[in-house]
Amino acid sequence: MSSNNEEVGQQHGKQVFTTGEAAKVCGVSQQTIIRCFDSGKLQGFRVPGSRFRRIPRGDLLRFMKSNGIPADALGGGRPRVLVVDDDQAIIDLVTEILGSEDRFDLITASTGYDAGLLTERHRPDLILLDYMLPDINGNVVCERVKSNPETSDTRIIIVSGATDRDEITSLLEKGADDFIAKPFAPDELLSRVMELTSS
Repeated sequence: MSSNNEEVGQQHGKQVFTTGEAAKVCGVSQQTIIRCFDSGKLQGFRVPGSRFRRIPRGDLLRFMKSNGIPADALGGGRPRVLVVDDDQAIIDLVTEILGSEDRFDLITASTGYDAGLLTERHRPDLILLDYMLPDINGNVVCERVKSNPETSDTRIIIVSGATDRDEITSLLEKGADDFIAKPFAPDELLSRVMELTSS
């Protein structure tokens, strides 16, 4: 029993799980995890060139949440938030606001290209996405994230100084879950992020 507890304890901070590791965390058999994976109830990916299945932390957390499995073994299951902005001052401000009470695991990016790579690698629960990026607009990033079956349930909040009503409507139609205008109040940002990561 103690060795199992040690193994589960080692899952704190782990980002990608094998089916065996996921089974230990969830307290079910490996075959159950494999069945859920193959049926699409548990999202993940296969290692290229092999039959091995891998489950990113965010997908495992969503699976546990939807099946009423406590997330204690994953270290409390803090939501992962990707902050994307080409203005370092905004990144610093947002990470200060969201990191103040250690509620979130934070990742940052300054380009749309990096945002795409980090979304694939870390599977954030939510992306705070600047609309005007140096390489591609936030709406393109939003569209790509939402059209990919593996990341389509990632929540996205567009953050922008542009407040044209038609533009905002267009962004929401492309899959964004919310819109926050710059400059924003810290309390408003925190409450909107908390609302989307807890629903």
